[in-house]
Amino acid sequence: MSQKSIRINNNNNNNSSSNWNSASFRIFFEGWLVRQEHYLDELISAKSNIYEKNENDLKDLIERVLSHYQQYYEAKSLLAKEDVYILFSPIWFSSFELAFLWIAGFKPGLAIRIVLNSVDDLSEEQLQRMERLRLEIRVEENELEGDMARVQESLAEPPLSEMARRSGRKLVEVERRSQMMVDESSSKEEAIEMLKSSMKILVERADFLRLKITMKVVEILNPVQTVKLLVAAAQIQLRIRKWGFQRDAERRRNR
Repeated sequence: MSQKSIRINNNNNNNSSSNWNSASFRIFFEGWLVRQEHYLDELISAKSNIYEKNENDLKDLIERVLSHYQQYYEAKSLLAKEDVYILFSPIWFSSFELAFLWIAGFKPGLAIRIVLNSVDDLSEEQLQRMERLRLEIRVEENELEGDMARVQESLAEPPLSEMARRSGRKLVEVERRSQMMVDESSSKEEAIEMLKSSMKILVERADFLRLKITMKVVEILNPVQTVKLLVAAAQIQLRIRKWGFQRDAERRRNR
């Protein structure tokens, strides 16, 4: 499977970033989920008759499903330019789905766990390659987690923390108060922009890692095994979403 088939490419998207906000992304996402269910039906059908299928037909199906995921990442990238913060706690997710979020998406290593649980005919060589990939991805996950922790720690550092301390003080001189308000406003804007930029970079790096592991896993698997993986991945996502909204509805009824 080529890297081209799963890269994020905003240049091919007809929507400019200015057209994207949480409301428009939510509409896109609901439609994307409907298409996800249709692809799952097609994947299950292919899996049920897997050895009767032509290999080229399987490859075509795999390409279309990966392209479907690529559309999601393209839309998500556009939203991140406008409102990166909402990607860390999407209003279109259930509370159960939110519990699985790792830097605005699934944890990359999850892909390998799904493979090991859903593909039962891996060769010894494939298992060894999966283990090497797991270790490689874990290092990159740790790096991202460390960078995320540093971004979170920066929220407690100047200038934001300094502004919080100053907000409770009484300023004697009107001129001084006015000047400090101007300075603090400028510092606040700079801090917010720096935070926004850091968050966007983190999401971009995390999404790149998610796409990279997808590409490498698909390279290790044959088409039959890839279909099994895609079935399991879609089923997990849709079931978590269904269970999550059911749980949220039950909690609301029990209030």
